[in-house]
Amino acid sequence: MLFTAYLPFKDKRFISTEEKLVWAGLVLTYPTFMLGLIYVMGSIIGWLIFMVVLMRCYLDLNAKPRPLSPMIWMWIVAMLLMLVALLIAHSDWSLGVGQTIKSTIGWMKGWALLAIFPVIAALAKIRKEVVIRGVCIIAIHTLIFSLISVAFYVVKLPGDIFLSPLKVIGGPGESFFMVSFYGINPETGAGRWRFFTPWAPAAGFMACIYLVFCLQEKNARIRRWAIAGCWAMLILSQSRAGIAIFIMLFPLVLFSDKFKEPWMLLLLGITIPLILLLGEPIYNAVMDSYEAVKQQRPGSTRVRKALANIAIQRWQAEAPIWGHGIVERGPKMVEFMPIGSHHSWYGLLFVKGLVGAVALAIPMLVSSIYLLWASQDSKTAQTALCLMAVLICYSFFENLEILSYLYWPALLWFGFAFSKKRSSMAM
Repeated sequence: MLFTAYLPFKDKRFISTEEKLVWAGLVLTYPTFMLGLIYVMGSIIGWLIFMVVLMRCYLDLNAKPRPLSPMIWMWIVAMLLMLVALLIAHSDWSLGVGQTIKSTIGWMKGWALLAIFPVIAALAKIRKEVVIRGVCIIAIHTLIFSLISVAFYVVKLPGDIFLSPLKVIGGPGESFFMVSFYGINPETGAGRWRFFTPWAPAAGFMACIYLVFCLQEKNARIRRWAIAGCWAMLILSQSRAGIAIFIMLFPLVLFSDKFKEPWMLLLLGITIPLILLLGEPIYNAVMDSYEAVKQQRPGSTRVRKALANIAIQRWQAEAPIWGHGIVERGPKMVEFMPIGSHHSWYGLLFVKGLVGAVALAIPMLVSSIYLLWASQDSKTAQTALCLMAVLICYSFFENLEILSYLYWPALLWFGFAFSKKRSSMAM
């Protein structure tokens, strides 16, 4: 059931309970999705592994835990600041003890994971090859799922299978508990796939995350099939942002560790002045292309813009420092979607105010600079830099907090890169 035959080691054994849990969380993605358990599993697996790490440290008193790097401490402090902003906002708006507890649990399932998984990677015995191979298995399962679900669509079988009864535990919405083979694009009436994610653009997001991992796979046959699965996920999701970021990743993966090379410095020395000289026509061409992409789905673009305007206006007028504390539904003009959704920064400003936005912006900026520097000598840091680029790009299109239960392999990899001992190790 755990597909241990596909472990990238001759002995096919795990070196720790934490590694086994990581492997299970990855390779059982589709089985748990088909059972309606994926949101629950993704939300608790980080805390479960973290508890195992703490238990190991407690029982093995003779072993001295590895010190956490300053980069990991930065993320811990930043995510705790998110919690502080949440508690203060709840107090300012008198939201009550029950709502505060509910929101704190939401923080544990969301922003807290951005600190928990790097800590796990730094303290637990988990090999990077296990994460890479596990993601490749998800991508290959995605390819198989694509073929089956397309067949369902062609013969016009129902797309939605069932709504998991676990919805009663609460969560962001029914889409997180719905098991379906495909959905329907309301603007075109054609099929649109979301796979195991709550909505189709999130599938494009995960395709980009998985591509970075799959490109690191050493087994050529597995790598080819896994990349094919990433392509299938991207194309069927019809994510406009995903397609652009997906294409960007190939040169980023190939050249992000070459900035110290003389030829790269020479190329940058030629390219940057040309961009400056031709700045206006390049900018106009990019903006024209951007507008053309937005017009492909004008309804979606209109809703996104309206949600952003409402979030900014209410943040500035009502709660500029600590935010409103909770997510609120928008009016009918935005199809009653949550205010600030579809955009991490607008969502943070609305819910956690300027404090929350800064608590995410600073760690992202500092981490990007650190990873760019470290990637010149470390393959692990180079992979982390590409993953960080995907997260930054998608922060302008998706709510990173809500989807952290899906992209946690990237968070785990950040822990590998931030740990000096691990980031210096060969892949």
